[in-house]
Amino acid sequence: MRATFSGLNTMVKGIFSNQLSLDTTGHNITNAGTEGYSRQGVNLAATRGQQQSSLYGEVLVGTGVDSMSIERARNFYADLQYWSESSTKKYYETLQVNYDKVETVFNDSDDSGIQNSMEEFYSSWVNLSTNATDSAARVAVVEKGKTFSDAIQTAATLMKDQINAEYDDMKLNLTKFNDLSKQVTVLNKSILVMEAGGAKANDLRDQRDLIVDKMSEYINLNVYEDEMGRYTVVSNGITLVHGDNHMDLKMSEPAFNRAYATNDYSLEVADTGIVFQPTNGYFKAKLDNVAINKSYIDDLSNMAAQLLTVFNDQHKVGIGVDNASTTGLNFFGQNTGPDGYKFTPSGGSEVECNMTVYTWDEENHCLVVTPAYKKITYADKEGNPSESAVVNGSITVEYNLTNEKDQVTAKYGMEIIDILEVASDFTAYGGQNKVAARNALSVEVEGKQGRDETGTVITPGFGDVMKGKNRAFTKSVATSLNGTGDGSNAVLLSTLFNVSQPVYENSANSIVYRNPSTGDIISQTYATTVVKGDGFGLNGFYGQSMSHLANESEGVDIKAAEQDDIMTQIVAWRSSTAGVDWNEELTNMLMFQKGYSACARCLTTMDEMLDRLINNTGMVGR
Repeated sequence: MRATFSGLNTMVKGIFSNQLSLDTTGHNITNAGTEGYSRQGVNLAATRGQQQSSLYGEVLVGTGVDSMSIERARNFYADLQYWSESSTKKYYETLQVNYDKVETVFNDSDDSGIQNSMEEFYSSWVNLSTNATDSAARVAVVEKGKTFSDAIQTAATLMKDQINAEYDDMKLNLTKFNDLSKQVTVLNKSILVMEAGGAKANDLRDQRDLIVDKMSEYINLNVYEDEMGRYTVVSNGITLVHGDNHMDLKMSEPAFNRAYATNDYSLEVADTGIVFQPTNGYFKAKLDNVAINKSYIDDLSNMAAQLLTVFNDQHKVGIGVDNASTTGLNFFGQNTGPDGYKFTPSGGSEVECNMTVYTWDEENHCLVVTPAYKKITYADKEGNPSESAVVNGSITVEYNLTNEKDQVTAKYGMEIIDILEVASDFTAYGGQNKVAARNALSVEVEGKQGRDETGTVITPGFGDVMKGKNRAFTKSVATSLNGTGDGSNAVLLSTLFNVSQPVYENSANSIVYRNPSTGDIISQTYATTVVKGDGFGLNGFYGQSMSHLANESEGVDIKAAEQDDIMTQIVAWRSSTAGVDWNEELTNMLMFQKGYSACARCLTTMDEMLDRLINNTGMVGR
């Protein structure tokens, strides 16, 4: 039989349940703007019925309602999608920032960019080709050359600084990332303690998910929840968070990279020293940005190398208008060797190095800098030796390169760019007269083969030099010195801005290498006089590099925009479950308020009934 006051208990339960639901609704409303908050709801269930006798047997009478739990509305699958796509979004955003900076460095919209300085340098040679004896035109060539080399060096320095900035940003954000990992372990422990009695630590779980949201921007990660409600965070097979424990990431010890004049770093697991390779996210983008920035330093280095080799080689076969009819000078770099360094050329006595030769080693992708001895001899028009240049005479230039490997150096990247200076011969007083605007009519140019100590035909290269193979050769210039100072060589030099390789035609000549030990000469026929080309020159190479930059930057912008759309969909999907909807919460508030009032009113009615029963029944006859 039901108790007399059971109805009152039923209403009290209703009041408490509606009050709890109303409190939870208020909690939702007040946290509508809280980052990472998930809307909560009270799970209500009817309490066990009470047996009551009836005419036809037992019946179960409801005893009211009670709250089972307070649960947060969360779609874990949507969280997994968010954590996966968040790292991709951050990856492209970080790349975008870097590409914007690179485009600023190579901004050719004003008069200070590389493109403008290269065009002015080219124009100065074109002008010199028609005004070869004009001192102002010669000075312009030197000054524009200095501006051009300075523009390349400035851009390379800015790119190097950007590489250092990328690493510095990584160091700062590693501290933040490790702090987030630590916070997850602290929350794992707190959640375990608070849920030991069976309750759900919803707000703490929201905080933990928000932290994982932020962690997912840095690296690609997978999240697993164990039976005790703790998170395990794994990335690339490495467990960064497990229960109460976490592993920090750190930057490796610096490794100096001479090619870029910077210290390189990698990511490591702090406790084990294992190299950590992220496949997505902020840290992956930072490492990729370093590689991207290095690639543009490489492009600048290749341009500098072409100026130091191909451009210099063409300039060396020209003649200046000074009284000594200067020839065989590098326009960029230097025209002297190491101070005090001496060696013995083939068939001669010990001499002091007075020349530096720049060659490109394709196999090792480096610039080979070799000390050399340059000997110039003159002859008059009858071929008789002369101590100075003579009109309609000839000049013979002989180069003997050292075969001592300790004196041969390889230059890479920034080292090549640092060499790119207009030679001091031209920047000194009166140096403009040494600019070789006039071309020799017949030239023996550098060949592509020589012999080592065993007599085997070889291709000159830094690797061979370092093994001690010989690199001595001669170059002869036979020309008619008519004293007019024409600009034929300036024409050929200006042509190099639009072709990639010099091709000499119209005059068969001999390439001569001489073995320093035996004096043996190896010759082959070579054509000379006119420069043509088989591809992009400096203009084309730089244009191709900038086109690549524009295409890559645009591609990243497109992918970033696409990822934004994907993230918008996932966030909307997430919010549809976990977000606080004001209309819904206000509707719930009215519903629970009316439920509370109804239960209270029903309780009052039952109280009045009992009062009548207890206090007024049996009053008749008194």
